This record gives sequence, C-alpha cells and structure tokens, in this order.
Amino acid sequence: MNPLRLRQLDLALPDRHLLQGLSLDLHGGLCTLLTGANGAGKSTLLRIVAGLTPADRLVLPDLGCNSPRRAARRLRRLVTYIHQQPFVFRGRVRDNLMLALPWSLGRRARQRRVDAALEWAELDALRDHEAGSLSGGERQRLSLARAWLRGTPYLLLDEPTANLDTASRERLRTLLQLLLDKGHGMMIATHDPAHFRFVGGAHWHLAEGRLRLAPPSGKDDEPQGACA
Repeated sequence: MNPLRLRQLDLALPDRHLLQGLSLDLHGGLCTLLTGANGAGKSTLLRIVAGLTPADRLVLPDLGCNSPRRAARRLRRLVTYIHQQPFVFRGRVRDNLMLALPWSLGRRARQRRVDAALEWAELDALRDHEAGSLSGGERQRLSLARAWLRGTPYLLLDEPTANLDTASRERLRTLLQLLLDKGHGMMIATHDPAHFRFVGGAHWHLAEGRLRLAPPSGKDDEPQGACA
C-alpha cells in the first residue's frame, strides 16, 4: 500500500497559527505516535487528517488534491477517526456493527461479517447489550471492530488508553497489533507514548504549530529535527 502523504497542512485560528505548513506521511503496517501539550492541536490535526475538520491549506500530492475541500472528501474514504470517548449509536452492540456495512451486501452476508467482528474484538458475549451501557474499554473495542469492518486503510486514535484499566489497555493493544499486522496504517495521539513502544514507528511531537521528531527516550520536552 502506498503511503498517505499530506503536505502544506496549515490552519490559523483567530488568536494564533495552530498548524504551520506541516508535512506528514502515514504508512501501511506502521504506527505514528503524536504527542504534545494540551491545546497544542493534536486532536485538530487528527480531525484534519480524517477529513472531518477543514484546513486552510492542504495538498495530497499522490491523489491529485490541491484544495482542502477536495482533500477532505478523499481522506474521509481512506481514514477512520476514533475519539477518546467513541460515539455509539442507540441500540445493541451488534446493531452498531451492522451500520458499518453497506446494505448492498445483503442481510446474511452482513450478519456473518458482524459475527466475525464480534469474535475478533472479544465482544461476542455483549452482542445484545445496549451499546450505551458499555465501559470505556468496550467502546474502544467496538469502535475498532467497526473500523475492522469498514476496512479503511488508515486509523487515527485520539488518546485511546485514557481512563482505561490495565486489562482494557492490554486488550486494546492486542487489537491494534492485529490491525497493524493486517497492513493498516495508524496515528495515535497520546500522553502515554511508553505504552505504545510496541508499535515501533515514528514519534512526532507537536509544539508551536510544528512537528518535530521526539528523541528515542520518548521525552517530549526535547524535540529534535523538523518534519520534512
């Protein structure tokens, strides 16, 4: 799978220049970690990469997109964004997964794929539970199961381990590794980069509107080397 290359990503707010001409590459089978202080723009950057928030400027050179509006449309087809507190629809867990699949597949085919997703995410025992009753860790796994069904090449996760207990964090880690092994590319915004050392990808730190490579120690207060 070719990398997803974003160039000249720029966003100015009324009071400051939040993101300044960033360049970013996402690769299949690899995970990029994103750290930064609260308010640095991590969540906004993820939402722009997912095509959910418009940038002032954004170019996708490999996809022929030279305007932010066109880029956002293309990104929404390629990227799934998972919020720190994932949204769930009213209804049962399995109903939420059904909504991730096109009706054109037919009910039986969709049910088979939903059954596979429930087993993959270790949610089979909760299939008939109300999705709104799930714990934080269970909601994260439900969101990953939806992404698994959609099959988008890239996943963006915003603080996925925040407020999760140890068991839930380990379950999430296992699912993320399975998705990486399957070839999905990822970007994870986190205040806990040490928990994601297993992914072995790049670690960028966002500060003052720019991305810099974080040092091997993972200490975010020593950025070095600007992102190309």
